Amino acid sequence: MLAKLSAYILRVSTGWIALLGLVIFIVFSITVLPSQSAQAEQSAGETSTPDLSFYYSAEELYSMAEGYGTEGRSAYIRARFTFDLVWPLVYGFFLLTSLSWLTGKLYCQDSRWHLANLLPLAGVLFDYLENISTSIVMLRYPGEIWLAANLAGFFTMVKWISLAISFMILAIFLIQALIRGLKKAGRSDRI
Repeated sequence: MLAKLSAYILRVSTGWIALLGLVIFIVFSITVLPSQSAQAEQSAGETSTPDLSFYYSAEELYSMAEGYGTEGRSAYIRARFTFDLVWPLVYGFFLLTSLSWLTGKLYCQDSRWHLANLLPLAGVLFDYLENISTSIVMLRYPGEIWLAANLAGFFTMVKWISLAISFMILAIFLIQALIRGLKKAGRSDRI
C-alpha cells in the first residue's frame, strides 16, 4: 500500500507541481507565518509553546496551559483549528512534491529512495495529532486528560524528527541534482 501511494505521488509530482508547492510554501511563509507567530507570542506571553518545543512532559504542558491564561488558551485552540489546519498542508505539499520530483529525476524506478517521499506525511499526521492533543489539554484545563497530555510531547517530537529528516533528504537530493547537472553541463561543454 505504501509503495502504491509513493508511486502515485511520484507520478503526479511533475516539475510544475513541485514548483507550485515551492511558491505556495514561500508565499505562505512570507505573508501568513509572521503575523501568526506574532499572535502566538502575544497569546503565550512569557510561556513556551508546545508547537515550537522539541519535547515536553505532561507536567510541562499543564504548566504552559496555566501560563497561557484563559484568553491565551482560547487563542491557542482557535489557532490550531484555523491556521494550523492549513500550515501542515502547505509544508506537506511542498515536501511531498519536491521530494517526489527529485527522487524521480535521481533514482531508477525500483529504488527504495522513492519511499522517502512519504516521510512528510508522517510530519503532517503527527502535527495534527499534536494539535488535537494539546487543544484537548488547553480546553479541559485545569481538568487533566492524562492520555492527551502524555501523548502530546511524543507527537511533537515525532513531528519534528520527521520534518527534520524530510528537509535533510531534500537538501541531499538538491545537492545531488546540482552535482549531476554540473557534470552534465561540463560534458556538453567539451563536445
